[in-house]
Amino acid sequence: MSATLPQEGLAGRHALVTGGARGIGAAITRMLVAEGARVTVVGRDGARLAAFCGEAPAQLHAVAADVTDETQVDAAFSAARARFGPVAILVNNAGQAESAPFLKTDRALWDRMLAVNLTGAFLCSRAALPDMLAGRWGRIVTVASTAGLTGYAYVAAYCAAKHGVVGLTRALALEVARRGVTVNAVCPGYTDSDLLEASVANVVAKTGRTPAAAREALAAGNPQGRILDPREVADAVRWLCGAGAAAMNGQAVAVCGGEVMP
Repeated sequence: MSATLPQEGLAGRHALVTGGARGIGAAITRMLVAEGARVTVVGRDGARLAAFCGEAPAQLHAVAADVTDETQVDAAFSAARARFGPVAILVNNAGQAESAPFLKTDRALWDRMLAVNLTGAFLCSRAALPDMLAGRWGRIVTVASTAGLTGYAYVAAYCAAKHGVVGLTRALALEVARRGVTVNAVCPGYTDSDLLEASVANVVAKTGRTPAAAREALAAGNPQGRILDPREVADAVRWLCGAGAAAMNGQAVAVCGGEVMP
């Protein structure tokens, strides 16, 4: 007879989601709340965070912080623990994308992409891990990108940062594999979010296309010919956080309609 899968759910677990009040992050937060988790939502816009967390004040806690700043990250985790206790789930969702030809990619752009996309994930994972190791259970899921699995022209810094995130995921996963913690990444293609709108605006500005034509061009890279709904990415994150995904570790799960097949 086969072993029975563990059935413990996410109810009562404390999750922390960075960039969790908009786009993919908001979809992830809402899905975790629907599963019964208590969620600390971290972001830079305090007013947006407060308004968003008003949706479910008993289960949501807003903490304003910049994930690229070590002192602010440590303070955010302290505030999170004071409200909901040890952190059992971390979703590194905060991110930023900027494009430029390689020879016009200056050091400032390079540093920004690595800071928010890679260093932020490092700082938050390091802050969350002690709670998970102490509790012998934890989930770290980082929202990377298909740019972490393949290359795209004009986004060298972003691709480098997201490839770094995937490498960080794989390395940390091996360190904690026997300690009740899993570490994974989800790698979405173009998803209906603020980042997509920025990409559309960039295409419009540089090519003169209409916004509709720009969106169509971006969707064409997906074999299904569409832009993803943020809830599709959120559902992958939700699954990776659950008991049924306990064997998923060190994986970079592409959510992209087949655009990338790692």
